[in-house]
Amino acid sequence: MAFIPIRFRIDTGTLRLEASAWGDPAQPVVVLVHGYPDNRHVWQAVAQELAARFHVIAYDVRGAGASDAPPNVADYRLERLADDFIAVIDAVSPNRPVHLVGHDWGSIQGWEFVTDPRLYGRIASFTSCSGPSLDYAAQSLRQGGRRQKGQWTATLRQALASWYIVFFHIPKLPEWHWRLWLGRHWPTWLRMTEGLHTAANPTQTADGVQGLRLYRANFRARLRAPRDRRPHAPIQVIVPTRDRYVRPALTEDLGLWVAQLWRRQIDAHHWLPLAQPQRMAAMVGEFVDHIGGAPASPALERARVTSEAAKIS
Repeated sequence: MAFIPIRFRIDTGTLRLEASAWGDPAQPVVVLVHGYPDNRHVWQAVAQELAARFHVIAYDVRGAGASDAPPNVADYRLERLADDFIAVIDAVSPNRPVHLVGHDWGSIQGWEFVTDPRLYGRIASFTSCSGPSLDYAAQSLRQGGRRQKGQWTATLRQALASWYIVFFHIPKLPEWHWRLWLGRHWPTWLRMTEGLHTAANPTQTADGVQGLRLYRANFRARLRAPRDRRPHAPIQVIVPTRDRYVRPALTEDLGLWVAQLWRRQIDAHHWLPLAQPQRMAAMVGEFVDHIGGAPASPALERARVTSEAAKIS
């Protein structure tokens, strides 16, 4: 059965966000947050899979798709993105906690949401894919003096994989790259690097250019001053082992901070929502069901992490 998405807009008080909804509003709510340089349409196939059992919401993050794009870099700080998420769930699920799913920058945002005291009790679970907590990643790097040789090798690999972050901080050059070449050839890039065949996105150049503000507003600030914040919801981390942008080692230390943690490694590249939507939807559904009281699947049983944070708490 195909579900026709319902488009609607959310007024946050400072800007408007474009959103889509699938499925029965009476069912548990799953909110999907996209990454860079995507918009909400990256979730189309995943949402179709989930909509049979859940009320699914996907929205264009500020600066992407049909949502408003504030001009200032400071407007893209994680705190402002959390304001947007609060406006979204106030509109679609004011009286029930939601299940949050994030990919890439949507996942980076998700770590902000799930540690924001304002959202305590509003998030029932968080599934993170290919997007680390900037605070935990920075704290992990600061613990370098206690690292073994193998851990240093993994850190070096992640640094090499993150070359594009340095490039994105160069004034004007990344913008011109998007306008002159990458915006038109993004499907070619995905085909060459991920083996994906995707349709052209009419807002791709704008999504790429405006989304650069996410990096410039947050990376240096969090690396300089990471915060010690703990999640207030159970977390499932999906780790594609062939991710060329976020290496698996970046999530290996999460048990230091996350008390309720499931970490699932899968043989996949970075753009899991596009490459394997059925599989991603199945993992989200299994986790949501388990948090709701269903027995854990064998895969979830194997993925459960005995964390240091749980021992402390």
